[in-house]
Amino acid sequence: MAFCEFTSTAAQLYDKWIKNADPRTEDWLLMSSPLPQTVILVFYIYFVMSLGPRLMENRKPFDLKRVLVIYNFSVVAYSVYMCYEFVMSGWGTGYSFGCELVDYSQSPQAMRMAWTCWLYYFSKFIELLDTVFFVLRKKHKQVTFLHVFHHSVMPFTWWFGVRFSPGGFGTFHALLNCIVHVIMYTYYGLTALGPAYQKFLWWKKHLTSIQLIQFVIITSHISQYFFIKDCPYKYPIFIYIIALYGIVFLCLFLNFWYHAYTKGKRLPKVLKNTTVPQNNNGIHHKKE
Repeated sequence: MAFCEFTSTAAQLYDKWIKNADPRTEDWLLMSSPLPQTVILVFYIYFVMSLGPRLMENRKPFDLKRVLVIYNFSVVAYSVYMCYEFVMSGWGTGYSFGCELVDYSQSPQAMRMAWTCWLYYFSKFIELLDTVFFVLRKKHKQVTFLHVFHHSVMPFTWWFGVRFSPGGFGTFHALLNCIVHVIMYTYYGLTALGPAYQKFLWWKKHLTSIQLIQFVIITSHISQYFFIKDCPYKYPIFIYIIALYGIVFLCLFLNFWYHAYTKGKRLPKVLKNTTVPQNNNGIHHKKE
């Protein structure tokens, strides 16, 4: 009886809450409710943490070099496209870097930004393949708690962003992240091509700096909200989430920086005299 009352109350609260969502995005893929993405993410966590390693336990690692080349350069192309759309739908066509509110109208520009937000949201499901490839290649050390947490929380939180606040102030970090992903996945794609392309990777020593700069810019930009006297952003909860995310991963990255470069404890042998690239917003991976 108590459980039935709880579920009934939860359903009523959800119905009341979802009425305030953006009606423009409700019919888009995965947007009807948070349930479909929750199922996907739960299965993702189960596969990479339990099922996958057990299935691979008595098997040889898959040779995925060609797959990785195609995958990484596809992510590069997709990220370039998202950069273009974020710029053309707002950040290069009138958005300010201050208190930019969400345009909830049906104008072509507003709809283009909302759709671009959905594209970014969907890209986070594509990036789940990063972890799947680790499992299939038996790179289990790369499947850390932080890695899985990061890949799980991004699509989950962005569902709410697309459903309630697709545009405005809170999308700048997505544009910046797309730019960084163009650089990062280009590196991983070239790395997957093999040793013959090592000569084109002279810039790998700058990748960690790019990641660190990313989090500094994201945190600085979103923190403006707390100092602006009049910024009627409709859903400030998203500002707090972005700020928290930026601060947490900035701290984690600084911790990595300290151990890798100051103390030199985390550098792979082949990179003792260089820097180590970070994959996906500051979470350390070593793609081989």
